[in-house]
Amino acid sequence: MRKKILVVDDDADLVELLSFTLKQAGFAIGTAFDGVEALRKVRSITPDLILLDLMLPKLDGLAVCEILRRNVTTATIPVIMLTGLTGELGRLAGLDSGATDYMTKPFSPRQLVSKVETLLRERDSAFPA
Repeated sequence: MRKKILVVDDDADLVELLSFTLKQAGFAIGTAFDGVEALRKVRSITPDLILLDLMLPKLDGLAVCEILRRNVTTATIPVIMLTGLTGELGRLAGLDSGATDYMTKPFSPRQLVSKVETLLRERDSAFPA
């Protein structure tokens, strides 16, 4: 069964690029364009990993990540925070909210796929089916 990735970003072009890249790598993709929609999609598709933009309309990525971590059914889903913010404060805020990892834009699509695959392998070994 293909792993499900939820891509959450308000930039439609980036969502399209990420979706294409991850589909090519063999993943099933869900998308959301704001924080509220992201939480709805998490409940409906139960993703194996979430790519989450920090700056989102309606509910920012930090709040989304904190909500996910407080819920027992979503607490172990790996979250990679994607953001245009560089610097230590943005990175710390993302990780403090519960993100598993953090990548700044722009990033290499191949590096992202590699990071996704690594986090999924780690999750599978920590929480075997």
